Amino acid sequence: QVSDLHFIPPGGRLYGLDPRERFEAAIADINENHGDAEMCLFTGDLADTGAPGAYGQLREALTRLSIPYRLLIGNHDDRANFRQAFLDAPCDENGFVQSSARVSAGELILLDTNEPGTDAGRFCAQRQSWLRERLAEARGGPIYLFMHHPPFDVGIPSMDRIKLEDAEELAEVLSDGANIVHLFLGHMHRPVSGSWRGIPFSILRSLVHQVPLDFATVEQVSFNRAPPAYNVILIEDGVTVVHHHDFMDDFPMPEGVVRHTAAP
Repeated sequence: QVSDLHFIPPGGRLYGLDPRERFEAAIADINENHGDAEMCLFTGDLADTGAPGAYGQLREALTRLSIPYRLLIGNHDDRANFRQAFLDAPCDENGFVQSSARVSAGELILLDTNEPGTDAGRFCAQRQSWLRERLAEARGGPIYLFMHHPPFDVGIPSMDRIKLEDAEELAEVLSDGANIVHLFLGHMHRPVSGSWRGIPFSILRSLVHQVPLDFATVEQVSFNRAPPAYNVILIEDGVTVVHHHDFMDDFPMPEGVVRHTAAP
């Protein structure tokens, strides 16, 4: 899982950082170390302002990824510009960028929580109806949900103001007997994990700027330049493991240090 890419048109920088450089480093690391993965999921904020040129850059950069992938959109994205750039991206019958995919572990269901005009997330009646149909089709089997906005507070007031606004409606849809194993989220720009309504969840860092652990500030979202990361998800025999991988951490081992080898 990779999230919050915040691509910008060619030649620009974001908070002094180059989103494409970060993205290409992530793709190179994925190709080298996880080329056996069944799929790579990108959970929103693909472009920082939804500019067409940013999506064009992303489309070209994605040609270097060696494994299949699916793209979701977040609050920074523009749905129309995204669909124009990615004509083959799966969408539902109402034009929302949501789809499902079958992998060996079960069913992946990808939700569109983008709502134009607000940074908060929405999951309207049309999207809820589509999800009900997908849950019915996957009845009895394990389901893994991917979406951008968390449907709950995480204790950071500035980000909790822009969470998913339809949390109760989503919870009602999910309460109808579906076997939701894990909920994978973006938006928060920091690693967070726990459970919501009995469903385990995990959130990961952005590829660009990060959100500090600030339990006090309400109005303004703060950012810092903590390292980027992506998540490696291992699912086998009923166990789901999520590794937060700092792929740009190349700090060298001091000379003379022997790496520890664990006994079996």
